[in-house]
Amino acid sequence: MRRFLDVLAAAALTLAAAGAFAQAQPAASAATAMPAAKPAVQEDLPPPAPGAAGGIQGQNIFDVKPEVKRDASSDPDYLKQNNGQRNAVQPGNNAPMWRGVQAGKEGYSSLPKSEAPEAGILIQGPVQYPGSRLTSAGEAWRQVRNQWVIPYGAALLAIAVLALALLYFTKGPLGQHTQDTGRKIERFTPFERAAHWSNAIAFCALAISGLVMAFGKFFLLPVMGLTLFGFLTYVLKTIHNFMGPLFVVSLVIIFLTFLKDNFPQRGDLRWILSAGGLFSKHEPPSYRFNAGEKGIFWLGVFLLGTIVVVSGLVMDKLVPTIDYVRGTMQVTHMVHATAAMAMMAVFIGHIYMGTIGMRGAYGAMRRGWVDESWAKEHHAYWYEDIKAGKIPAERSRPVAMVDKSGDLARPA
Repeated sequence: MRRFLDVLAAAALTLAAAGAFAQAQPAASAATAMPAAKPAVQEDLPPPAPGAAGGIQGQNIFDVKPEVKRDASSDPDYLKQNNGQRNAVQPGNNAPMWRGVQAGKEGYSSLPKSEAPEAGILIQGPVQYPGSRLTSAGEAWRQVRNQWVIPYGAALLAIAVLALALLYFTKGPLGQHTQDTGRKIERFTPFERAAHWSNAIAFCALAISGLVMAFGKFFLLPVMGLTLFGFLTYVLKTIHNFMGPLFVVSLVIIFLTFLKDNFPQRGDLRWILSAGGLFSKHEPPSYRFNAGEKGIFWLGVFLLGTIVVVSGLVMDKLVPTIDYVRGTMQVTHMVHATAAMAMMAVFIGHIYMGTIGMRGAYGAMRRGWVDESWAKEHHAYWYEDIKAGKIPAERSRPVAMVDKSGDLARPA
């Protein structure tokens, strides 16, 4: 049986080979009879140029120009596309949106304008504050604060302190060259002293807290560490905010109380020209306040005090009809910090003269009374008016002390 199957397979293979041979014979005959046709692609090529060499030719790679395909960046309005147009040609490219964010363009926000006028603005637009480069407003404010207000403010305060130290160690305390007479003149009433000390305490609290917030990171942070320094600045910032209203009210009272005695009077110009007798043995005569004290009143209390108070109220958002946006706060802070540094420099001189710089000055503000010799030495015109009866030597009423029975009374 196996042999029979082998015979059948051999016969089938023989028949298949014979059929394939018979089909190949006509095709070969036809190919011999007909000439070979040229490739179709050859018919599309131009005839070779006269004198050109045949075969494969070489070409410089730098002469090959790539095919230019139009894309999104070839559009002449490419940089004017909004984010939707850019996403259509370059999916995922959000450059127009961030370009608008950096330029201060306002986006959508569900918060009402009355509560959050800048909610849709992530980054403020470019601005150039005095002393800064043209950059975003936040960065411009930072440059003004760190490159101008902080270093030059520190230099101003240091110069004021060093000048007063030099004056003290070369000249010493001023005044009191004569003996006391024992006869007293009331220089400040209890109301005037209460207003002064209220303002002085508020000013010192504001000055110390402001100096720590401005310069503390340079001399306190390395010593205290970040945690303790952060807690300290938070406490001082709170004190600063609460002392502000007290300073405002007391400053207004100070201004109204002492205004009438701080107008220009006879002897003020001579006092200025002689520097208050700083380089002589005798102080030029003056009325209740000399020209130096009047200068502190008008420059420190009125001008700088007004700027500091108004800018502080704006930063506390206590002034109505103002849009409290970042730009407003930045400009207000720069004005407030600059005026505060100048005010501290002025009042450093006032504090010096009222304490260790002039004998008897601190006692006058603490107790309200000065000796006749002190008044004659430092404020001769004021002393003459008192002696002439134009100004009473005692301007406040004495306090009466009554015993339990109510029958006896005596001045305090």
